Amino acid sequence: MNRNAKTAQRKTPFQKQLPLQLFALAGMLYLFIFNIIPMVGLIMGFKDYDITMGFQGIFTADWVGPKYLKEFVNDYQFPMLVKNTVGISLLKLVFTFPLPILFAIMISEMADGPLKRLTQTASYLPHFISWVIISGISYHFLSSKGIINTLLTRLHLIEEPIGFLTDSSKYWGLATALDMWKETGWWAIVFLAAVMGISQEMYESAKLDGASRLQRIWYITLPGIKPTIITVLIMTLGNLFGGGLSGSTFEQSYLLGNTMNYEASSIVQTYVYNVGLANGRYAYATAVGLIQSAISLIFVFGSNFLSKKVAGSGLF
Repeated sequence: MNRNAKTAQRKTPFQKQLPLQLFALAGMLYLFIFNIIPMVGLIMGFKDYDITMGFQGIFTADWVGPKYLKEFVNDYQFPMLVKNTVGISLLKLVFTFPLPILFAIMISEMADGPLKRLTQTASYLPHFISWVIISGISYHFLSSKGIINTLLTRLHLIEEPIGFLTDSSKYWGLATALDMWKETGWWAIVFLAAVMGISQEMYESAKLDGASRLQRIWYITLPGIKPTIITVLIMTLGNLFGGGLSGSTFEQSYLLGNTMNYEASSIVQTYVYNVGLANGRYAYATAVGLIQSAISLIFVFGSNFLSKKVAGSGLF
């Protein structure tokens, strides 16, 4: 046995995995610097802090307790903000969560070839388009003089332009539809990877037993990807108020919202930005954001608990 082989045998598991450990350490440092350390600032939500006090003011400002929490709850916009935030989030959960699963199963059932590769590529490309660009495209297509209204008018299908972007009653549907178009292909990659991990011998045995394609999907594919579905569902519920799978509710509401659809597009996140950050009320914005974070945490633990009771497995 040569010297290099003896040296390799004397290495500890940590030394053997040093490159991988360094990658993990970099991720932990990122979380610590950008997620853990900033949590010190949460104390601002309970203090009479002003930006002119500087960093030290976070600790030296007068303690006011739940003053800002009460102010937010008593704000006249509170019922509207909660209704819009919860309503849009639930719509996205109902429509954008099952769609990637169905799309991934459809892709897995397609025969390998150019059409399958083209479908996969075309479906996840919208994920990389920013909401700024999507909002511009939306105005170009859906405004009163946009392509869709112009086409419908010339075909004499409508007499007056449809207010896709100005009618409050249409905003929730618009936000959900755009989110489905943007994120379905991207999240389908996760479920498609889970489908590819299922043993092909199970499908072959089912074929020999006379199982149809739908039966194979129902009894093999769906049970095989159940852990992935549960994990993604818990993550989605944890970010329910942020936009579910995409986490884009704020960007949508900020970019597509206007004075005409304000009653439907205004949500807690845009309220925090407009009333808190834009006006320099950082303590107030921190307190309102803390409420949202606390609710999200409850959703994560609650959904994990229900998942263990109903499905027999959870995220932790």
